[in-house]
Amino acid sequence: MPNVNTIALDAMGGDQAPPMVIAGADVARKRYPNTHFLIFGDDALCGPLLRRFSRLAAVAEVVHTEDIVAADAKPSVAVRRGRKSSMWLAINSVAERRANAVVSAGNTGALMAMSKLILKTLPGISRPAIAGLIPTRRSESVFLDLGANIECGPENLIEFALMGGILARAVLGVIRPTVGLLNVGEEEFKGRNELREVANVLRSKDTLFDFHGFVEGDDLTTGTTDVVVTDGFTGNITLKTLEGVSQAYSDFLRRSLRSSLSARLGGMLARSAFRSLREKVDPRKHNGA
Repeated sequence: MPNVNTIALDAMGGDQAPPMVIAGADVARKRYPNTHFLIFGDDALCGPLLRRFSRLAAVAEVVHTEDIVAADAKPSVAVRRGRKSSMWLAINSVAERRANAVVSAGNTGALMAMSKLILKTLPGISRPAIAGLIPTRRSESVFLDLGANIECGPENLIEFALMGGILARAVLGVIRPTVGLLNVGEEEFKGRNELREVANVLRSKDTLFDFHGFVEGDDLTTGTTDVVVTDGFTGNITLKTLEGVSQAYSDFLRRSLRSSLSARLGGMLARSAFRSLREKVDPRKHNGA
């Protein structure tokens, strides 16, 4: 029998939880059939929802929790008072080896703080980072940090490069990923002093990836490198900008296709192509922060 992976779900985290979390788990079940789900949340809410998806119910278990981490809760408060929350217990199931991974759409700051406290970081890594996959002309690129660390020193960016390279190997299947450092220009003399310091270290470091050098904002979508590294402040603003541009262009396209009879006919003929494009750039298809 194939190996079964167990995913812990914080069913109470997110704007439309738990219905969307349960529905999302069923989508994941179809895509990854050898997966078991531990669903942490209020059984009175999650149980009836789960029963609507009979095949998901066969590979899922609801673990009842009463507490929820509020979306506006400060991470420090969530850590102190949320020990019985769905988020904490879902993360803890990974530490107890009951699950292989945890997924939550809840409070990002609380998720990072709890994860660091419960799961720790790898040796040599001082801070975790939020990473995402950005669709590019080539395929996809790993982009980090997306907001976990607003202020970063050179050592943090070096750690992000190492983690991003490892993630690219595991998720993108790239044996020796290329890593770029986001900057205001590609030239070595441009940018803040700490960025140039990081670049010098990465050029001389013997790692499992190839350091490309500095990359600019437009390189994110061209796929110049497999990994793009920046601080959490810049990364979060960049991510939200990309999401906003994607949504705006989708609206522009929709309005254009409704502007005349010929445009509507053209839209009908190219419907499958537009659907494929929408699937690729839809921010809802990619994790955020």
